Amino acid sequence: MNSYTDIYQKTMLPLHGKPLLEYLINGIVFAGIRELLIVVGHRKEQIIDYFKDGKNWDVNIEYIEQNELNGTGGALLLCENSLNKDHFFLTWGDTLVTYKVYRDVYEAYKNDGEDFILVSNYVKDPYRGAAIYCEGNYCLDIIEKPPKGTSNSNLNNTGIFILSNEIFEVLKAQKPSERGEIEVPVAVQIGIKERNWRFRVIQIGRTQFIGDFGNIDDYNKYKNEDNWLKLL
Repeated sequence: MNSYTDIYQKTMLPLHGKPLLEYLINGIVFAGIRELLIVVGHRKEQIIDYFKDGKNWDVNIEYIEQNELNGTGGALLLCENSLNKDHFFLTWGDTLVTYKVYRDVYEAYKNDGEDFILVSNYVKDPYRGAAIYCEGNYCLDIIEKPPKGTSNSNLNNTGIFILSNEIFEVLKAQKPSERGEIEVPVAVQIGIKERNWRFRVIQIGRTQFIGDFGNIDDYNKYKNEDNWLKLL
């Protein structure tokens, strides 16, 4: 995304009159969530100046700055002291899905009492994300960045979760990956394998929208087309 991120913070990439992050926040509001923590870093002022305190979107936004780029888990650890609930909703900032998926995740937590939930989507090969292995509606294993062609699963980690605060204990004890990062999917795997966490999996239907805006080809496609907007 370098040619674009020389100008824009990645989540502020323009899409038909709005930045990507505005669509994502609209989806979270649709789900019924009103208190947001946004971890910012590169070109943070673009996000803060645009959304401010969130009042125009009927949310309250707190910003937390990540100075060291040490992974999704590193970003999440910065939020620990600002989270005042036993559970929280987490999403990556460069993936957008049908708004109903955000609501389905939140309602599964509220109505079914699930402590841990993750969202998966179908791909030919999950080597760019994390492979999800399931039994029924629950995750048995998650493998971050599996080598291309090695996965026996077509389910990919979408990057949308409900998590218990227990995740912070695992993240603090986690060794950095080969990329020098603390990674949320690795903490999920440890929780499943070593702590018997039951991770409910909500699968995105193949007709539901999912956009990966960390991929320049996908971004160019959605920037030049608008038929996907009616799928949100």
